Amino acid sequence: EHELRGKVVWVTGASSGIGEELAYQLSKIGALLAISARREDELQRVKEKCLQISNLSESDIFVLRLDLTDRNSHEAATKSVLKHFGKIDVLVNNGGRSQRSLFVDTNLDVFSAIMELNYLGTISLTKHVLDHMIQRKKGKIVTVSSVMGIMGAPLATGYCASKHALQGFFNSLRTELTDYPEISIINICPGPVQSQIIQNVFTEELSKSLENSGDQSHKMPTARCVRLTLVSVANDLKEAWISDHPYLAVCYLWQYAPTWAWWLMNRMGKKRIENFKSGVDADASYSRKKK
Repeated sequence: EHELRGKVVWVTGASSGIGEELAYQLSKIGALLAISARREDELQRVKEKCLQISNLSESDIFVLRLDLTDRNSHEAATKSVLKHFGKIDVLVNNGGRSQRSLFVDTNLDVFSAIMELNYLGTISLTKHVLDHMIQRKKGKIVTVSSVMGIMGAPLATGYCASKHALQGFFNSLRTELTDYPEISIINICPGPVQSQIIQNVFTEELSKSLENSGDQSHKMPTARCVRLTLVSVANDLKEAWISDHPYLAVCYLWQYAPTWAWWLMNRMGKKRIENFKSGVDADASYSRKKK
């Protein structure tokens, strides 16, 4: 609370899921908010709730419609936030979409769209905000990556690729900023979370939506994920894995014993595909017994 109170925090993807919950918890802390997404009506709803649950005033929350795939708009968007608040202390790159489809069934246009949104859109916005932070010689760039940026998993080849790209980019960018020790590059890697990301995933075709998202109750509550994210941001952690087991254990295996991780993921991956094909959430607990 002490670290983030009064700071200007720009959150993308703030109309639902992790981004929406970030807005609520940050408003309670007393951070000044710029919230962005494509759906301005949903952003207004989030703003109204933030005002109800916090001591912020109307001008403390700036609603800015933003399409991450429209990279030509990012410079003007950044200038709009700076005009309103005069500074940006924290950028939270949260906007993006996941995926549920097998590679052999998926149109290549889907992979292009995933990279355009999750990767290129994110680094484009970061470039404009970072220019401002370099001028001030301080700031935090927080990117909501995923445990899929650490490991590989079936049904998410394009999503994994985009998150691996973000991990590689920001880990490299951090090494370019050694002359700016007060600019932090922070990667947040959540596991399965009870957010609404599953309802808006890419499938095998751009025009097709997921028919059945399945039960999400076995996943980490969004509020807990966000709380741990803000703790990580306040303490300038370079990377934070935020997940329940067994997913977190697999991250450690992938990091320290990759041969075992590949063997285990082949077994877990088979179950993941079976879940998906049977209409059960792909991330349903692998230890749950069949009824």
